[in-house]
Amino acid sequence: MNEEFILALKQLESEKGIREDVILEALETALISSYKKNYGTSQTVDVSIDRDTGEISVSAEKIVVDEVLDDQMEISLDDAKKINPRLEIGDVYYEAIDPEKFGRIAAQTARQVVIQRIKDAEREVIYDDYADRENEIITCDVQRVSKGNVFVDLGKTEAILPVSEQTPGESYAQGDRYKMLILEVNRQPKGPQIVLSRSHPNLVRRLFELEVPEIHDGVVEIYSVAREAGSRTKLAVFSKDEEVDPLGACVGFKGSRVKTIVDELHDEKIDIVIYEKDIATFIGNALSPSKVVEVFINHREKAAMVVVPDYQLSLAIGKEGQNARLAAKLTNWKIDIKSETQFSEYLDEIDQTIDEFRDEFENTAVQDDEIEDEEAPAEEVKEYDNFASIGGLTGMDLNNLFVDASSETTDDETEASDDVEEDDVPDYLTDDE
Repeated sequence: MNEEFILALKQLESEKGIREDVILEALETALISSYKKNYGTSQTVDVSIDRDTGEISVSAEKIVVDEVLDDQMEISLDDAKKINPRLEIGDVYYEAIDPEKFGRIAAQTARQVVIQRIKDAEREVIYDDYADRENEIITCDVQRVSKGNVFVDLGKTEAILPVSEQTPGESYAQGDRYKMLILEVNRQPKGPQIVLSRSHPNLVRRLFELEVPEIHDGVVEIYSVAREAGSRTKLAVFSKDEEVDPLGACVGFKGSRVKTIVDELHDEKIDIVIYEKDIATFIGNALSPSKVVEVFINHREKAAMVVVPDYQLSLAIGKEGQNARLAAKLTNWKIDIKSETQFSEYLDEIDQTIDEFRDEFENTAVQDDEIEDEEAPAEEVKEYDNFASIGGLTGMDLNNLFVDASSETTDDETEASDDVEEDDVPDYLTDDE
């Protein structure tokens, strides 16, 4: 080896991004392996390559002993003193070996190992390049389709779009060009595995970042995305600048911006709504395009009851419940939708239940008055802290609604209702709006 070899390594580093020292270390390891393989030695061998000249130096480790039993591993004290008078028994002596002694087979073995190390280094470069790009969008061409999985060409390597990450209804053929999301990058024995996605919600998020300058610049932000790939997506946005309309920014002039994204997603419907800190307003927005009459919030259960006009009930729920389902994902709240008629019937049922409870409560009070100072048996004591299911309503419904309904009692009933603390009124029927 010579300086030309070092120059070749520098060129390799420039073209393939593989560091020169990585190749030299691999070559040193390969030469050690080749020496031991060809000479069947178990002795410790050291190989070093001069980083400037490319010159190779090889040495074998030997122990200084009084009497030599293994000439590959040991050297006599007399011979050692001739080389270095300061050596003593037990010292380690490094004997220089002529590199030419390796021969042709050793050189071939070294070459194979170096090639493998170069491949490993290239794979590591690819992994490092893509590992930091997870959740980014790339534009790539379909290379082949095998067992439903789509493989795309990334230049230095290929990536896979598995069946689980494909958009329902999309077909993929060789040469087709798509924008895809880098979902994850995994180390594998044969090189990094780059997994792509066409169905992940973050694909829509990144597409809007590419198409909408206000989002890219941070003036408009995406709060959340809910997606059923191939069918419909809901996107919640808000503006940090009062003068910038987040909806207008996302839609673009005559819908040009959102149309580009819809085209990329093969006509997937996209609903863009305004995010509001007030959760009732946000839930109402999330159910767009349906109109909302009222939203009742239960913060403790993170649940909402939404009342919509009778003629909008189907629209609010959506085909197979899709609109309600996406709204729940978008807001991360449980949403129960009722028409105005259903809600009225719901309240009537609650009123009836409260009347039944009131009658039972009053009867119990009369019975208690008849018991003077006697202690009632434990099995006869009736607890109302957690109401049982009455008339098809759960205990939570009764706990939620009894106090509100009791506000409509007559003066004669006020004394009984005063026993219920105001703090027991849940958020569920509290209109945050």
